[in-house]
Amino acid sequence: MNEIIKKLREQFESNLSEAKDMDSLESLRLDYLSKKGKLSDLMKELSKVPGDQKKEAGMLINSFKQEVISRYDSKKAQIIKFQEDLLIEAGESYDDSMPTERPIGSYHPITLVQRELEDIFESMGFDVEDYDEIVDDYHCFEALNIPKYHPARDMQDTYYLTSKNQLLKSHTSAAQNAILRKYGKALKEEGRPIRAVFPGRCFRNEAIDACHENTFFQMEGIMVDKDISISNLIYFMKTMLSQVFGKEVTVRLRPGFFPFVEPGFELDIQCLICEGKGCSSCKDSGWLELCPCGMIHPNVLKYGGINTEEEPYKYTGFAFGLGLTRLAMMKYGIKDIRTFNSGDLSSLSEFISR
Repeated sequence: MNEIIKKLREQFESNLSEAKDMDSLESLRLDYLSKKGKLSDLMKELSKVPGDQKKEAGMLINSFKQEVISRYDSKKAQIIKFQEDLLIEAGESYDDSMPTERPIGSYHPITLVQRELEDIFESMGFDVEDYDEIVDDYHCFEALNIPKYHPARDMQDTYYLTSKNQLLKSHTSAAQNAILRKYGKALKEEGRPIRAVFPGRCFRNEAIDACHENTFFQMEGIMVDKDISISNLIYFMKTMLSQVFGKEVTVRLRPGFFPFVEPGFELDIQCLICEGKGCSSCKDSGWLELCPCGMIHPNVLKYGGINTEEEPYKYTGFAFGLGLTRLAMMKYGIKDIRTFNSGDLSSLSEFISR
């Protein structure tokens, strides 16, 4: 890992010295810092590092990332100053009485939470995938062990479209079949575990109140390999939550029914807004349902081409669905879910991008 980072650092410095304007500098930033950039590729390589070396390798990657950001910011300031000096030399006039302060834009709270989670899961060797918002009936239901006319469909309150078999994705689980098929070959031929998270916007015909919306965000995650168990699921969930909130949080695991997992669970988090005392956000229960999860149903693995009739239980895996919208409510102390889609800038302006 040391040698890889050393070569990347030399390459970055060379590319940085060649960047003479904002366009070339932005191209360089995307090349290194975007989701598909070189640093993201480094995080994926972390999964191949032996366990006792992972911590040191992770610290090296993070240090290099901060170095890239710092060098980029410095170069950006340099180019901006150079361009301003050219304007002054050219004698371009400007009105120095104009106010210099202007509102600073910000990322949406859900975007901030999503990006933070993507970084956390990438550091644990997960791939981040995108998926469509308009899907067909097979991927949203049948491939998830929910056949036609199954009563579990009634829980989804789905928006169906006029096009045949098309609907607005009611849960991020709709991507499971496609992800299993995408990475299944590497699992079988190379022995590489399937580790993927796929965030996205979901839609349900909900009765809107302080804790329900008809448009909301989730993040689905799956891990498939030989001998995966519930203990693996609990480990990853606790690791993720402790990093998101920067402290140990109180959770509970209770039985839950979802056709695509067996056994299935509901992972609840103690409400951080009222500290478990009860409020409108948690319906006065003190708990907020955060993460439906469980072991992937054998039928789902079979539909995804992972297991066969001859070896029906060769691979096992877990799946979880994180409510990004509810996680953002807990993290930022937002009491009403309707704030997110309201367009109320006075409520959202405190989440300034840093």
